[in-house]
Amino acid sequence: MKKIFWKYQDIIIYFIVGCLSTFVNLLSYAFYRLFIPSYLINIVLSWLTSLVFAFFMNRKYVFKSKNNKIKQEFLSFTISRLLTLGMEILFMYLLVDLIQVNDLIAKVIVQFLVFLANYLFGKFVVFKKE
Repeated sequence: MKKIFWKYQDIIIYFIVGCLSTFVNLLSYAFYRLFIPSYLINIVLSWLTSLVFAFFMNRKYVFKSKNNKIKQEFLSFTISRLLTLGMEILFMYLLVDLIQVNDLIAKVIVQFLVFLANYLFGKFVVFKKE
């Protein structure tokens, strides 16, 4: 069991951080709801909150970045997350509207792809070892 953990340590920790980021997103959405009546504004605010949380958790615990250019990393992280958000919207449109797949099934499929894309962006673009 230890061998498996050490071999796939990055992915396992990335999964845990992803779950925590989702929790932060949901919790912050619920918090913002107390003060702001617009669910659309709350979605954006909770996405931004979880983005910041995910960045620092990924930077420190998943990819263990030592880069001093934190602003540059954060910008790259934000751009990569916006790209995968666009990818999610596009794939959901293709699967749900064009191919007529059930939206919950499509969401599960798309989330797997987004998870993988976010990990690859993080590993090879945002937090790449120099």
